Amino acid sequence: MELPKEESIPILVVPFPAQGHLNQLLHFSLTLASHGFPVHFACSSVHNRQARDRIRGWSSESLHNITFHDIPIPSLPSNVPNPNSAHKFPSHILPVWDSVLRVIRSPLSSLLRSLSSSSPRLILVHDPLMSFVAHDAAAVPSVETYKFQCISALTQLSFIWESNGKASTEDNDILFSPLEDTITEGVQDFLNVYYIETPAEGIVLNTCRAIEGPFIDLLGKEDDFISKKMFAVGPISPVIVQSPQRHACLEWLDKQPPESVVYVAFGSTTTLSDEQVKEIAVGLERSTQRFIWVLRDADRGDVSSVEGEVNREKSLLTDFDERVEGVGMVVRGWAPQLDILAHPSTAAFMSHCGWNSCMEGMSMGLPILTWPMHSDQPRHALMITEYLKVGVMVRDWGKRNETTKGEEVEMAVKKVMVDEQGKEIRRRAKEMGESIRAATKEGGSSHEELEAFIAHITRRVE
Repeated sequence: MELPKEESIPILVVPFPAQGHLNQLLHFSLTLASHGFPVHFACSSVHNRQARDRIRGWSSESLHNITFHDIPIPSLPSNVPNPNSAHKFPSHILPVWDSVLRVIRSPLSSLLRSLSSSSPRLILVHDPLMSFVAHDAAAVPSVETYKFQCISALTQLSFIWESNGKASTEDNDILFSPLEDTITEGVQDFLNVYYIETPAEGIVLNTCRAIEGPFIDLLGKEDDFISKKMFAVGPISPVIVQSPQRHACLEWLDKQPPESVVYVAFGSTTTLSDEQVKEIAVGLERSTQRFIWVLRDADRGDVSSVEGEVNREKSLLTDFDERVEGVGMVVRGWAPQLDILAHPSTAAFMSHCGWNSCMEGMSMGLPILTWPMHSDQPRHALMITEYLKVGVMVRDWGKRNETTKGEEVEMAVKKVMVDEQGKEIRRRAKEMGESIRAATKEGGSSHEELEAFIAHITRRVE
């Protein structure tokens, strides 16, 4: 559904300044812009640049269809991630988030009022961690507010049930069983400040009924959702990738046989210990399977500042590149994940199970080797391995404080790539990918819910 110019309504999108959130909300912004809406994307200048530089899957002209509002901020704290931290949540970045959120509230409120004054209606789409924007918007009658959930329906449901002491359904008991130590006390304090309930007309979910149909239905029955419109529009990342730039790793992938490469990446918030890096190297080499391994530390405040990051990683694997030449490739620094996952030579994805990565991997029909690190990731790992059965566990959450040995990495890779059991997992993953991609086409559930969202925000309001 593309709108005539004269009927288009401005949309202000406000992401939380972390990669997994920036990426999802920019994908959604590009989707809305492709339907003719004037979209305004507002965050700090540093994080807008990060979002633009890292986005993949769209044509080079697509970003020109969005108006970016770069809010200036003071220099950010440059805390270095601790590879030996007992907990894998990137606590070093909490001061950065706090610093940004304290500075940008007033400029965002001014922008909100400016945009709303120039149009009869303004649609606000915001990350729930930016709830202060919705609070300010409530004072402006012409603004209609929607929350964009960057987490799975399963995770949202489990949060609600745990806080209410509600028992899980028998069928899905393992998915809703309590999980200890998923977030730190400092993170909980941060959430208590910034994750607050605010008014909203509806909720947009980056998920798909092919993956989470029963959980979406259950979520819709909860008090916080029952009176709101819900739109499960995922995946919002493109399922047909058309990135204009080509990274060197894609040239390497071009030379590999179809469905032969394991892609290993642990997201933007994970820093592995020296010992764990060495064990992964042992496991990948011993598996004898082709691989691309993205080896990098967690993001810092300003991702354009990477002093010392590459040096640590190179010193850990002094001769590894030479030993695996022709079989494996190590990418030190940022890699174009969506392009890699969509490449025909990629066969499987070893992942930390952040929701962004889960959606991208499953959309491409890839089995996932799960290695959860923190937050919602352990529950996603359970969903993938126990419920959907489209992956295998590399590290169980119960062993989160242990170093995963090379032989365990080797065994997980072979289970998916070599063993008989892996054939069935790969078959289910392919079927899942086909179902997800079908959902984005005309007549599919995600396509229909996106159309419903567009119809709702463009309805005539008396």
